[in-house]
Amino acid sequence: MKNLLSQNNQFLLYFIIGVIGVMLDFTGYSLLLTFTGLHYQAANAAGYTAGTLLSFVLNARYNFRTRDWLAVRFLSFLGVALLSWMASAGLLGWLVGHLQCNPYAAKLGTLVGVVLLQYNLNRLLSFRKFS
Repeated sequence: MKNLLSQNNQFLLYFIIGVIGVMLDFTGYSLLLTFTGLHYQAANAAGYTAGTLLSFVLNARYNFRTRDWLAVRFLSFLGVALLSWMASAGLLGWLVGHLQCNPYAAKLGTLVGVVLLQYNLNRLLSFRKFS
């Protein structure tokens, strides 16, 4: 029971940190799209990278409280982020490129699935306990 509560608290904090990362991601994406005329996929990559870096730092320090193996954890986190970004880019391309959805709404629509995918992979891989 204690482990379940710990995981729920961990997910809640991951979610809060994720919201902060997503806010940076979406803000960067929107600013780049609006003011630079950058292609939506390039803006997605830039915003996603900024949000990912911030999320790693906050999760490592405050959520999973890991100080060991940071380089390995960071590389794992980046691998998960790359996989998630590929899913995000694919969905975004399909929603905007094929279905002609609004690029801002499409970006928001991709975030739910990406957050769930990232949490589970990062909990199991990036922030697991090393013996």
